[in-house]
Order: sequence, then structure tokens, then C-alpha cells
Amino acid sequence: MTYQSLSPFDGKLIKGFSDITEGEYESKVAKAQACYETWRKTSYAHRATIIAKAAELLHQQAYAFARTMTLEMGKRISEARGEVEFSSRILAYYAKNAERFLAPVRLDPDKGKAHMESSPIGVIFAVEPWNFPYYQLARVAGPHLMAGNTLVVKHAGIVPQCALAFEQLLIDAGAPEGLYTNLFISHEQSNHLVDDPRIKGVCLTGSVAAGRSIAARAGNALKPSSMELGGSDAFIVLEDADLDLTIPWAVWGRMYNTGQTCCAAKRFIVVEAVADEFIKRFTTALSALEAGDPLDEATTLGPLSSEAALVQLLGQVKDAVAKGATLLLGGKRIDRPGSYMEPSILTDITPDNPAFRDEFFGPVAMFFRVRDEAAAIALANDSDFGLGGSVWTKDHDRGHRVASAVETGMMFINNIDWSDPELPFGGIKDSGYGRELGDMGIQQFVNKKLVRSVHEKAPA
Repeated sequence: MTYQSLSPFDGKLIKGFSDITEGEYESKVAKAQACYETWRKTSYAHRATIIAKAAELLHQQAYAFARTMTLEMGKRISEARGEVEFSSRILAYYAKNAERFLAPVRLDPDKGKAHMESSPIGVIFAVEPWNFPYYQLARVAGPHLMAGNTLVVKHAGIVPQCALAFEQLLIDAGAPEGLYTNLFISHEQSNHLVDDPRIKGVCLTGSVAAGRSIAARAGNALKPSSMELGGSDAFIVLEDADLDLTIPWAVWGRMYNTGQTCCAAKRFIVVEAVADEFIKRFTTALSALEAGDPLDEATTLGPLSSEAALVQLLGQVKDAVAKGATLLLGGKRIDRPGSYMEPSILTDITPDNPAFRDEFFGPVAMFFRVRDEAAAIALANDSDFGLGGSVWTKDHDRGHRVASAVETGMMFINNIDWSDPELPFGGIKDSGYGRELGDMGIQQFVNKKLVRSVHEKAPA
């Protein structure tokens, strides 16, 4: 069974769901296509009424949505509520701004008049992960539905109840049948869907391997796609950093969502002059986190999303140490029910160690000492990934200089706060391509049509 709710803090099966049949698959895709033919002609005002209502319902029912998330993938309840509220803001943002973002843009040719206009392209297929069960859905639903497209969605197998809850949210907000469709489909059916001529665009958030597979298939069918994949973000600490500000952000940046975030701080690159003080305070702060029930507001360390995720992460740490890395903290399973791992720190990681290139999707930090700013930038750029990153310094101009020099899709100075609907999200290199959120996010799956009028004789 592909779609199962398994509690990550006691391992018990909550509920299972069967993959849809071929008949159900065909019916749902046909309804999405039929809905598009009507939805594309609806006004922005009508679309906004539905999407804004969904935002309002998310906000009103934040705890109920959050609790479902916590039960399925273990996110601490306070973080889960925050995700629900952010998802609500994303939907409200696009309900308010979509028409402005997609308004015709006047051009100034040498002769005549011209403009660019935007129009939807059809049914979009979204493949989404478990680590942010509502946010990932909101950031495709908000822009692409407001643009006039319809969506069919394959959510992750371990969060089926979140998938159903978001689909029901749109229905409760007044969405017509076929506007937003959850599909409990197999991987084989997913491949067929990418090939299906009714699908006009594909977006995925997931692993590098999944991105390569889906992007190649979409490319073979000449369909536009966007890929938000993994990351190994650098957290650069310069010698003039305010450690009272930096350390709490370092803990949050590595441990938010139990470290299961693509744009989490993963490589802590610290200039030698402050390295000893940083690692001392960072280790103390991580050691203070206590595992507990993620539904308990007092819990500071939640479980990983699944037993499989824990086993994989423990294996990565073991392999890193076997290849020469030093384990400064943690590295073991916590002796209690559920998929809990000790907060961990690895150092002495050389370029020939697989850990140097890997992404650790959980509570494992990699610590590097460097000589100076130039060495920090060079190490930050020596990565297959390029999603996010941050720099910590009291010198504003210096922070901007370093941010500009790091090869990545997003850089933050003295913070790691990406939670604003206005801010485009995405990366380069193995972190993928395309952008979600902001003005850029709604442009991914629209036809940018040039219209020109000029009255003159044809060339001789």
C-alpha cells in the first residue's frame, strides 16, 4: 500500500489508503481537463473569491490542520501551526495580487504598438513531498489556480490525510469539481500522467533522483517544468558576527522541522577566529533539546518523519565516520519509542568523504573551520547544491558582498527567514530550477504572448 499514515512517534498505523484504479484515474484527469475549459474563462475576481475563502478557512481551522500534520509526519505542533498559517497567507497573497502580476505589459517597439499578455496553459501536474504537507500544496495551488490553470496532485505516500484535507479545503471554499484534484497514484501511473497530453506542465519538489527522472520525462514530452530539489546550505559565520544573534538562528536553521528542510542550514562554515566559541555554544544549545511527543507544546525535539528516514540518516553518519569524519555530538538513535535521533555534529569532513557532497535530511550538522572570508566563500561554493545559504556579520556591506559571491538561489544576511509569500523560492545546480512564490512563482505555467499591431506595407 503506497499511501499510509504511520505515526512517527509510536510507529502505529493510523490509516491506509488504496491506490486509485485506472477508471478513477481517467475520470479524475478528465474532470480536471473539463474544469480548465471553464476556469480559464473565469474572472480574476471569481477565482480570488474561492482562493481567499480557502485561505480564511485554513486560518480558522489552523489547529485541526496542524494536528493532522503532526500525527502523520511528526512535526512539532507549534511548527505545524506556523506552517498552516503561512499556507493561508500564501493563498491570500495570490488571491490579492494575481491579476496585477499577470496584467498586460506594454512594450515600446520602433513602430506601432505591442504588449505581452499572460494566459493559462491547462492542467498542471504537481508532485509534492511530506516535509511541509500544506505549504508545498499552497505554493502551487495559490499561483497556478489564480493564473487560470487546474491542478492534479500526487502527494507523498506518508501524508495521505494531509493530502485529502487540502483537497477538501478547496471544495469547502467553493472550488468547482476538477479544479484541484488529489491523486493516490502509483509511480507507474505518475509516469503515465507526465506523458498524458492533457497535462501541460509539471512541477516537483523532492529528491535530486526524482527531479532528474520527472524532468527528463517532461522534457521528452516538451512540457515546461519546475524542480525544487535538495540543498546543503552554507551557514557562514565571519569573525565579526554577533554570536548572541547567530547561535539561536544556527539551532533553528539546523533543527527546524527536525532538520528535514531543503533550505535548512547544513554546512556551518566558521572563520577560525570565532570557531571555538561558536562550536562550544552551538553544541551546548543542541544538547539542551529534549525529545518528546510533538503534540506537546513543551517538546523541543520531535521525531523524524518515518523509520526509513531515521535508518537512512544513521547510516549516513556511520559511513561519514568510517571515512574519517569526527562525531562531536550525537549520532545515535534515542532510546524511546518512535523515530527519534540525537542532534548530531560532524567535523573533519574531507572532500573525499561522501558526507562532503551529501545532503543530511535531519538533525545532523556539518562543521567546518576556515581561515577567512575568501575561504568561507570558496567552501560554500564547493557544493553540488545551490538552494539557499546565510552569512553572519555585523558589517552590512560585507554581508551583501559575501551574499553576492555565494552561488545559490537564495542568500540571507543575519537571518534565515524565507517565510514571506513575496519572496521567490528556488535554487540552481542540483537544487533544481524555476521559482515558486512571489511574482516569479505565478509566471511558471502561463503563456507569455506577444501581441503587436503596426500599419505599414510589407517589405518589398
